[in-house]
Amino acid sequence: MKLYILGAIVASLSIPAPQAYAAAAATHDSFTRGLVVSTAVGPATADPADSLYRSARDALTRGDYDRAAQLFHEVGVRYPKSSLLPDAMYYEAFAHYRSGGAASMRTAHNILANLQQRFPDFGRRSDAATLATRICGELAQQGDATCAASIAAQASETGASSSTARGAASAKCVDEDDDERVAAINALLQMDADRAEPILEKVLARRDECSASLRRKAVFLVAQKQSPQAVDVLLHVAQTDPDADVRGQAVFWLSQVHSDRAVSVLSDILHNSSDQELRDKALFALGQSAGERGTSILRAYASDASQPVALRGKAIFWLGQQKGGVPNAQFLRDLYTKLSDDDLRNQTLFAISQGSSPDRAEWLLQLAQRSNESVDNRKRALFLAGQAGASVSQLTRLYDALPAGELRQQMIFVFSQSRDPAALDKLISIARTDKDADSRKKAIFWLGQSHDPRALKAITEVLDK
Repeated sequence: MKLYILGAIVASLSIPAPQAYAAAAATHDSFTRGLVVSTAVGPATADPADSLYRSARDALTRGDYDRAAQLFHEVGVRYPKSSLLPDAMYYEAFAHYRSGGAASMRTAHNILANLQQRFPDFGRRSDAATLATRICGELAQQGDATCAASIAAQASETGASSSTARGAASAKCVDEDDDERVAAINALLQMDADRAEPILEKVLARRDECSASLRRKAVFLVAQKQSPQAVDVLLHVAQTDPDADVRGQAVFWLSQVHSDRAVSVLSDILHNSSDQELRDKALFALGQSAGERGTSILRAYASDASQPVALRGKAIFWLGQQKGGVPNAQFLRDLYTKLSDDDLRNQTLFAISQGSSPDRAEWLLQLAQRSNESVDNRKRALFLAGQAGASVSQLTRLYDALPAGELRQQMIFVFSQSRDPAALDKLISIARTDKDADSRKKAIFWLGQSHDPRALKAITEVLDK
């Protein structure tokens, strides 16, 4: 026993506390990249402009755009042969762009034109071209006819690009200009949606592999307009695009187009598509959609024993994530009693614990005390009750009422995961006084994982007995 305690002391001094958690996340790609300013200055250099360049970058990071623009401009004035000059010109333009106002925008646009002419092989030429397109788009909206014509031409060129122009020449796809093209379409969309939407449809009609990235971004732009035609376009993409990521993007953005028709489309994909990954994304989208109809579709799907278990589990998960969790909580509790599949029962318990019902922890503790439940389900319910906010006093009362065995040892683990100081007090009490030797050992082990000085003190006291 003393060797066991010594091991716990060593653990308390050197091993980070483990974190037990259950979580799930759904992610999606979307065209939201924007213009990013890296915090890295670049490789170490003996360039005489380095100090001034760093000062300019610091000002840019602080959001002092006028000062940053001035300092980046000085790099070119004082050190015209510096290797940092192309970057300084780019960031000078970026600082003017962030300052806003027509005059600053025109200055930025002129700087970028000069940059392209002087340094055509500049490493960030794609970023510079995208920035120039965005600036020109904003100037066009302010009445700049030259920029308006340029934006319209760029957007039209993107829509008219042949499907073989980029894909046939090489198996390698070069899409570094996609952001510039999408920026042009987006600018035209803000100026004249009627002209932009047909261009977007032409982009989405392309089927070459190398246009997949462009099509994904076009899907995002279609969804942003929330036009009556958006649902039809997104549905067509979801059903016909050869790229799985593009189809997935279309399904995701259908959830953001708030219309009853969009929900119908998602339901159709969920029930009739042969693409399991697409059906998975439809479940996610229905979980994100506001309104009772989407929730009703999820509930019906979760209850349907004829559907794949994995997809039913996803429906259950998204029901647990929806806002206004009390109605869903009752549905999930009722569903739990009807399920026979252990995986689905576990998914349902987790979904209940993740909801917003105020009595979810109490319900889980009650389930953990049911003798007709399997030991594994009772242990899972105990853990999830702790994660759902069961109080230490509730857990303590249950621990004291349980006989020695697996459930008590699970509760010791639950105490160890709580940040409430009272939970540590209970672990110390178990380590010192519990009549069951296995329970004392478990408590000592988890005390050894704590960085709280009280834990080390308690272990030392037990060792000294």
